[in-house]
Amino acid sequence: MKPQQIPAFVEGLTEAWNSRDLDRFLSFLTEDVVWDDPAMQAPAEGHDAVRSFAETVLRAFPDFDYVIRHPICIAADGSRCAVPWRITATNLGVMDPPGFAATGRSVEFEGVDLLEFRGEQACRIDTLFNPLVPAEQLLAVRFRPDPGSLREGFAVWTQRIRAAWVRATKTDA
Repeated sequence: MKPQQIPAFVEGLTEAWNSRDLDRFLSFLTEDVVWDDPAMQAPAEGHDAVRSFAETVLRAFPDFDYVIRHPICIAADGSRCAVPWRITATNLGVMDPPGFAATGRSVEFEGVDLLEFRGEQACRIDTLFNPLVPAEQLLAVRFRPDPGSLREGFAVWTQRIRAAWVRATKTDA
C-alpha cells in the first residue's frame, strides 16, 4: 500500500468497526488475516475467526468505541503502520468465549495496533495493551500492589520461592 493511502485506510477500518459494520470491516482485511490480541484465547486466523471475535466483543461491550490517538506511524515503504488508540466500553454482556459474566462496569484504556499490509488490505493486526488495566477496571480489583505494602512484600516472597524452585528443578537441555 502507498504510505499516503494508509491514513484513509485506517480511518475507514475504524469507522467500520465503530459502526458495527463487520462486512465492511472484513473488506479491509485479507481472507487469511491474522489478528493477535491479548483479549483472545488464541490469534484469530481468517475472516470467520475475526468476525467471531468481533461479535464476541460487541456483545460483551455494546457501546465499544475505538478512537485513534494520532499520529499514525507509517513505514516508509507502506508495508506497516502503528495506530495508537483509546478504547472506552461498558461490559453489559457475557464475554463468551471464555464465558466471563457482565460486570456493568466501564473501561477506558490505551494501546497500539500494528498493521501489516499485503496489497490494499491488512494481512496482520497485532493489538498491544496492558491487560491488567481493563481487568482492574472491570473487576474493581487492584492486581498490582502498592509499593512498600504488605501485598508487595508477599508477592516478592512468593516470587523468590518460585524462582528458587525453578532454579532447583532446571534441567540443561
